[in-house]
Amino acid sequence: METKRISSTLTFLYKFIFPSVWITVFGAVTLTFWLGAFHGRAGSAPPDQLKWIFLAVWLLGAAFILWVCTGLKKVGLGRDSILISNYRREAMVPLTAIERVTENKWINIHPVTIYFRSTTEFGDTVTFIPTTEFLLPWDSHPVVEELRNAAKCGSGGRDA
Repeated sequence: METKRISSTLTFLYKFIFPSVWITVFGAVTLTFWLGAFHGRAGSAPPDQLKWIFLAVWLLGAAFILWVCTGLKKVGLGRDSILISNYRREAMVPLTAIERVTENKWINIHPVTIYFRSTTEFGDTVTFIPTTEFLLPWDSHPVVEELRNAAKCGSGGRDA
């Protein structure tokens, strides 16, 4: 079955590479603060508050990045179903199984979440980054409406 990719080609980067690099690099910088590797102009150690700030930002940032990025899926839209992949396995889910579609405009990648009427191989919801498109912060990505329409008519938004 032919599917049109509706998720970004950057999904792999955001799912695997970005979290690994950000958590490792920011963690290493935080560790160097705690080990006393950084010094001020006069050779003085940075203030203790800075160590705690870096530790808090690293922990909170890592938690946020893992929450947003590691669950991302690759998604394709077919005539009467969507193809979902986590890069290890794939599942076809009928468009009629879609209950609703939402988008988070507060995160710059505009993640789109598909809610299903019943549990699929990937759970009750699937989140993906839509294809890259210039959007103003208040604009909705066109794929959101495309999925909503496809779910209503059960035909991928295309004529049979």
